[in-house]
Amino acid sequence: MSPAPTSSVADFAPSEAQVTDYDRMHLTTYLRLLDAASEGAPWEEVARIVLGLDPAREPARARRAHETHLARARWLTEHGYRELLRSPR
Repeated sequence: MSPAPTSSVADFAPSEAQVTDYDRMHLTTYLRLLDAASEGAPWEEVARIVLGLDPAREPARARRAHETHLARARWLTEHGYRELLRSPR
């Protein structure tokens, strides 16, 4: 049996119209989510491996976190990246 996942992500990704510190801290996570989505990986697998959540134990939480973080990753590719490029951080 594999060890229980450990998560460093919030239950909901940010929804602000600007890039947040949370976004900056989770850029790698967002990229991994986008890669997994482009490969057609099952959301349950992605939630477990990328987000560190156990969809068998907490299916609603894992699904919600996956959906909101993937949506935020997509938002960053369409809108937020401009702010990231201008940011000195």
